[in-house]
Formats: sequence, structure tokens, C-alpha cells
Amino acid sequence: MAAIDVQDLRKQFTVKHKAAGLGGSLRALWRPRLGVVEAVRGLSFRMEEGELLGFIGPNGAGKSTTIKMLTGILHPTSGEARVLGHVPWKERRQLAYHIGTVFGQRSQLWMHLPAVDTFQLFGRIYELDPAETRRRIAMLAEAFEIEHLLETPVRKLSLGQRMRCEVAASLLHRPKLILLDEPSIGLDPVAKQRIREMIKRMNAEEGVGVLLTSHDAGDIEALCKRVIIINHGQIVYEDRLSALKRRYLTEKDVSVRFVEPVTVDVAIPGTELVKAGGGGYGLKLKVDTARTNIAEVLERIGHLGEVEDITISDPALEEIIRTIYEQAALSGDGGSANPEASDAPAT
Repeated sequence: MAAIDVQDLRKQFTVKHKAAGLGGSLRALWRPRLGVVEAVRGLSFRMEEGELLGFIGPNGAGKSTTIKMLTGILHPTSGEARVLGHVPWKERRQLAYHIGTVFGQRSQLWMHLPAVDTFQLFGRIYELDPAETRRRIAMLAEAFEIEHLLETPVRKLSLGQRMRCEVAASLLHRPKLILLDEPSIGLDPVAKQRIREMIKRMNAEEGVGVLLTSHDAGDIEALCKRVIIINHGQIVYEDRLSALKRRYLTEKDVSVRFVEPVTVDVAIPGTELVKAGGGGYGLKLKVDTARTNIAEVLERIGHLGEVEDITISDPALEEIIRTIYEQAALSGDGGSANPEASDAPAT
């Protein structure tokens, strides 16, 4: 059985349009002009049990709306979806016993109470035996390194500490699937890494599936085996993360700092000079790895002068997504940016 099976899922919202001018505002009170916004437009995808799936796209793409439908918070306008065999908006109560959710910008913990109080309340809500609740809290507290935080009021925790407690709370009842909507938003790099490690551990040890939305490329790369990219409520790419890298990560950003200022010509075939500054000490290049081997570029950089520090990084996830969108738009036939994803709706 698939953890998530979605077929032609759609969600429309009716919105009121404000008329211009005072007279228009008065008319709008009595005869408002209504419009329809289609947030999700014919999504179809499948997620297997225990899978780590990235669900990404820009703000307003329909990610959170989709998650709210998959948890039963919202009813779709049309289409079908089953989550762990349940229709979310019809069997929300039954489904709640088998899934966990974390919304990065909305806490499920009681802010004025210690986190352990919310954990114990969740144990009662999910009808766990009191002894099992205590054992589960102890296990999660150790795994998430929050033993010393449990008795502290949530409002006094740092954002990183609170998010560890949030994820732990979502796992208290041993769900088969957790849906994470921007769980690392606003966190520093150390806190992000700890959250990622904890999620991977729970996936490995308990087989919990993870549907993750995030604007952080590091989250997707560290956690997900497969990605779905959506824009304007439609899928524009669906494939394994490794295939995404092979197809779109054809450039590397190389930043170099030299011991002595470089005064020679820094033109290197197959590269684009992005920036040369710092009095000749610094250099930033963009390397087309489809044309030039990165090892050859590093060798040529070494000939320019003694290197003090060098950093090689992939383009930001936003750049990759923009490239995918542009290719989908240029295809002109309304097809997906991924020709192999035959079950992805047209863009």
C-alpha cells in the first residue's frame, strides 16, 4: 500500500476583489466582485511507505495547500487522495492516529507550558498507555537531545530547541508518516543539521516516511531520495534526486582566496569570471562542468598563485528550480520538464 496516492487533486478558493475608489468600495459591500484562485491544479503523484520525498517549489506554488488537504484540514475542490489507505477529509480522525505533522511557522506545543506537558497531553489524545507514554518521551528526549529542555516553558526555548521538541512531539504516537512543512525555517546551520540527523534516524530506525517541503536545498539534499517540484499548483518535475543533479547541476561556484595578490590574466577556459576583488586576493568563478573538468580548473587556479582557501559549491536550489521552470515554459507543448515522469500533470 502506498503511503500517499493522489489523483488529479484540485483546490480552488473564492476571493473578493476590491473595487477602486470610494464608490467602488461601497458597491463592493453590497455586490462584491468574486474571483477564483486555483491553488492546486490537477496534482497526481504517489509516495511509498518509508520513503523520503521532497515536495518543493516557490512561495504560492501550492505546497502548503496540498499538505493541508493530505492531512484533512482542507477539502479539495475535486480529485482523489488516499493517505495510508484513508481519505483525509473524510477520515481525518482515523488518519490522525497514523500521521504526524510539523508546520515550521505554527507551533503545536503549548507556549506557556513545558514541552513535557504537551507530550503527556498528546499521549492521552492518542490513547497511549501512561507507561508507554513515559517510555516514548524518554526515548525521544534522548534521541533528540532535549532531556534538559522538557521542563522549560516552550516560550523560553530558542527556535532550534523548540523545533526539536516539535518534531519529537509529532513522533510520539509512532506515526507511519510525517509531513514537514518548512521545519528548518529560520534555524541556524547547526540547528538545521541536528534536525536533519534526527529525521534520518527516525526514518532508519522506525521506518517512518517523510514528506518534506523546504526552501533550503540542504534539507532536500540531506534527507530526500526523490523530489517533486511544483509551480502554480502543477508538477513541473518529478524524479530521483540523483537524476535531478545529473541533469541540472552542471555548474559549480568556485571561490578562491590567494596568499598574494594575483596580477596575471585569470581567464580559464570553460569558466565565467563572476567576481575578482579584494585587491587581487579574491576570485569567484562559475564552472560549466559539462565543458570543463573541475579538476582541470583547480589545477589552473593553482598556477595563478598560492591558494589560501578555496570553496566549491553547487548553485542555489532556487536557480535549479528557475531553470526547470524556464525549460518547461520553452517546451511550448504544456509538457512536464521531466519527460520520464509520465504520471506528472502537464504544466
